Amino acid sequence: MDRKALIEEAFKALENSYSPYSNFKVGACILCRDGTLFYGTNIENASYPVTNCAERSAVFACYSRGYREKDIEAIAIVSNGARISAPCGACRQVLCELLEPLTPIYLSNGTEEMETNIQRLLPMQFNRKDVLG
Repeated sequence: MDRKALIEEAFKALENSYSPYSNFKVGACILCRDGTLFYGTNIENASYPVTNCAERSAVFACYSRGYREKDIEAIAIVSNGARISAPCGACRQVLCELLEPLTPIYLSNGTEEMETNIQRLLPMQFNRKDVLG
């Protein structure tokens, strides 16, 4: 699956967004090396700290099915924003532990696209090496 197709799949996930407070819709789709796709969308809550972001929803679904960082080929994260939106700080922290550092991350808002990776998004990571030595 190419980048454009993965981004289209992420836009399908965006349609399931539950975002009644912000109306800011986000979708994510993970492509695993065996071709399996995992979808995620943002789910808001009146108590904002318990809101879950799209990329975390997708990664957690992927890990819940037994896949791990070595199995993930790429992730696309899309939004309905006026500009491309990068993952929030909490998502960057999760992605730095659950993706390989150079796994492609495709970002899009439907009119613009860019490719990055977690190493670029979070260059000085606090991760398992800091905790486990």
